[in-house]
Amino acid sequence: MATIHEIPAESRKDEGKGASRRLRTAGKVPAIVYGSSEAPASIQLEHNTVWLASQNEWFYSSILDLKLDGKAQKVLLRDMQRHPFRAQLLHLDFQRVDENKAIRIRVPLHFLNQETSPAGKMAGVLISHAIIDIEIACLPKDLPESVSVDLSELKLGDIVHLSDIKLPAGVEIPELRLGKEHDAAVVTAQELRQEVEVAPVVADAGATGATGATAAAAGAPAAAAGAPAAKKEEKK
Repeated sequence: MATIHEIPAESRKDEGKGASRRLRTAGKVPAIVYGSSEAPASIQLEHNTVWLASQNEWFYSSILDLKLDGKAQKVLLRDMQRHPFRAQLLHLDFQRVDENKAIRIRVPLHFLNQETSPAGKMAGVLISHAIIDIEIACLPKDLPESVSVDLSELKLGDIVHLSDIKLPAGVEIPELRLGKEHDAAVVTAQELRQEVEVAPVVADAGATGATGATAAAAGAPAAAAGAPAAKKEEKK
């Protein structure tokens, strides 16, 4: 079972853009928590606490223990708004978790043993990670913070698909239910081909002169042939 991370929060009654601006000025972040059988609730969090948490991978893919006014609620982060250029969080959305209902969430992929694989030991091989996170479905108790992809057997020319990933018990990839065409490539190992630059052919000056001379010589008979014709016209 994944680790539960605690996030302290407080209820708030003031709503609207003006109230949100005042909260941000005071070093807090407006947020909302919704879902389950309870009504949506407006809450506020300490900005620095949430900012530090947001620097961790688990903040986006784990069940969080939201301590709202001292009472714990299990939630998932569903949306987060950031300031365009400041290191500031503007708003957060949390969804309550029902322990008896399956959830769908994106979790990161951790690629293991790439350097020691046959492909990783070869020179001139490009190993590409086409997908770095996947959507999974499971009960909250089975939710992993990440999914590991073992590349220890990866060889040149190999392709690792979604269906090749070994998932923890109780976890599945919903996308695979849609058919083989949705079995996307996750990792590829291809030969790194280098393009050979061909130097442009520079015309030799002597050759150019000779060509010009040849052309001139070729044109000379035509001019000479035209001369007698002109004289005959004069005699008439």
